[in-house]
Amino acid sequence: MIVEAIKDDDNDNSTYLDNKELIILSIATSIDALAVGVTFAFLNIDIIPICVSIGVITFLVCFIGVLIGKKIGSVFKNYAQIIGGIILILIGLNILNEHTQIISNLFIF
Repeated sequence: MIVEAIKDDDNDNSTYLDNKELIILSIATSIDALAVGVTFAFLNIDIIPICVSIGVITFLVCFIGVLIGKKIGSVFKNYAQIIGGIILILIGLNILNEHTQIISNLFIF
């Protein structure tokens, strides 16, 4: 995301997804949903209210994101991609830290 935001391309064709990219993204999303579903199965909880709440919240957040993106997306496009990329890197480092404790051993907190 960060590299794409920094690249100075006048071609704006990168905003459109082709069928191959859509299929790959849908498979990745399905694998994520499968992992969450398996985790819920181990917890022995009522899955219907949780699925409904996850679906409603996801729909609302995505819908609001699309509305905001249509209004101010052209102005903040590159900045939003850079910030999004930095946030994803920080989330990845946090997950790595939680599972390996490598980063916390490097710094004294």
